[in-house]
Amino acid sequence: MRQTLDFLLNDWLGVQDLTLRARFAEHSGETFAAVLDTCEKIAREKFAPIARLTDTEEPRFDGERVHLPAATKAATDAYVASGMLAAAQDYAIGGMQLPCVIEMAANAFFSKANVALGAYAMLTAGNANLLMAHGTAKQREVFAAAEFEGRWFGTMCLSEPQAGSSLSDITTRAEPEFADDPLGSRFRLWGNKMWISAGEHELSENIIHLVLAKIPGPDGKLVAGARGISLFIVPKKMVGADGQLTGERNDVRLAGLNHKLGFRGTSNCLLNFGEGGAGAVGYLVGQPGEGLKCMFHMMNEARIGVGLGAAMLGYAGYEASLAYARQRSQGRTIGPAGKDATQPQRPIIEHADVKRMLLAQKSYVEGGLALALLCARLVDEQHSGAAEAAKEAKLVLEVLIPIVKSWPSEWCLEANSLAIQVLGGYGYTRDFPVEQYWRDNRLNMIHEGTHGIHGLDLLGRKVVMNGGEALFALAARINFTVETALQQPELAELGNALAAALASVGRATKNAWSSGEPEEALANATPYLQAFGHLVLAWIWLDVALKAGQGAPSDFAQGKQAACRYFFAYELPKIEAWLGVVSRREPLCKDMPDAWF
Repeated sequence: MRQTLDFLLNDWLGVQDLTLRARFAEHSGETFAAVLDTCEKIAREKFAPIARLTDTEEPRFDGERVHLPAATKAATDAYVASGMLAAAQDYAIGGMQLPCVIEMAANAFFSKANVALGAYAMLTAGNANLLMAHGTAKQREVFAAAEFEGRWFGTMCLSEPQAGSSLSDITTRAEPEFADDPLGSRFRLWGNKMWISAGEHELSENIIHLVLAKIPGPDGKLVAGARGISLFIVPKKMVGADGQLTGERNDVRLAGLNHKLGFRGTSNCLLNFGEGGAGAVGYLVGQPGEGLKCMFHMMNEARIGVGLGAAMLGYAGYEASLAYARQRSQGRTIGPAGKDATQPQRPIIEHADVKRMLLAQKSYVEGGLALALLCARLVDEQHSGAAEAAKEAKLVLEVLIPIVKSWPSEWCLEANSLAIQVLGGYGYTRDFPVEQYWRDNRLNMIHEGTHGIHGLDLLGRKVVMNGGEALFALAARINFTVETALQQPELAELGNALAAALASVGRATKNAWSSGEPEEALANATPYLQAFGHLVLAWIWLDVALKAGQGAPSDFAQGKQAACRYFFAYELPKIEAWLGVVSRREPLCKDMPDAWF
């Protein structure tokens, strides 16, 4: 994996160019490599050895506190000591001023080694980053700073038992109490939040919940819809204006733990706010009614992180099944007379169907990693590039966010399934890790929004906003890769195939909206998302293959080119079936009566 990671960062994405910018001027290729080396070592020595332990010894609630294996705290403490929680922050507040793409690459090692433990850090950093963008100076000084130091951890509290993904239907209530509190306008909150990862534990001194709630209108009723949602800081333990714990417990209580299929090392909670009657103390972040706008800062960052985590779980399964295929012998060569039982068995990696499964995995997981790193690189361009480049990067990122979250979550899960298949019966046992990788990765299809939600976002908003501006920006990048490929005889055929796929997506987009009826256009938003994702990954693979072909011939480079050819031969043709139902606005799923099921 490390060789591929270094190639994608240095050769494909050219991260060394970032050191020419003022913000990253004190960095170099050597400092970037040192960060990766450190994180790889911590992940290998502290996270990976307890992956099975954290899966089998799930968090346990005794009615008073949540119990986790002692090794969990040792691993998270090692992560905190690395300074990675503040990796992208200014030197002035103890950060490293690392580019987002290097931060994401470094965190990839933790997702691969033990994704459940990595979740505590991802949530904490995302929580603090949101406060840096939308919090007051005092909120940044008190809450964000403590999170970056790792003294306090953080969560995001969105979903509710009755609302799920429909955030406009949340009922958590926030009543104003005192407008002039130094930590922000103080409210009292009542409500319940479900599926809260890292919602209760004793890995840190305090837990900072970022909670979506509604402020009642003048009539005392909650405002309907998303425009009534506000965002609040709700600490588990009360904090003074000086940033010190007061010794008082806030009215946030654990109602119970959810026991999920995977990610078992992450406590997952149902939290009650205001159960004691007086209400949980919360401090307003940003302006009233702008809670979702603020929360999307954390959610979009988390969506790249979820996609990266899905790719790395797929990568872990790929490496495990590749190692197994190389040492497991079974079957014999088939000659004109059939099999010769007197001949020795062959390593299963010599069988075409096993190579098919391994090539599929390679194309999914390395492609998913490249996609996540590309999105992180676009974040850097958006925040530190020249004005025109920053604008273009923002547009491309807008249209890729639904893809980077959803595509690895679906296809790197498929990679995990194929890894189990390569191992045969052993793949279904706990003697090998591939079944756990599958269970852990299955959660990513619902983390940070389902496929259906991201399909609606992509077809309903991203590709049509501002007259298709973001779609055109992405298409320009794809066409540049096509033109480059057409100048390479060995890749020209793939360039033409990519151009045809882009045209097919464009036609389907127009056809979907040709009636002007949203219900018709969006009835097949998920197949559109799948086709669009495959278009993006075909583009990425062709671009990677072009870069791999620039050096001296090697097994590494030829492996990348073979994975590219696999994707074009076996995967890209799938988009026509997906786009078919989109283009004709297939009404079956929309019109199917309940009684017919």
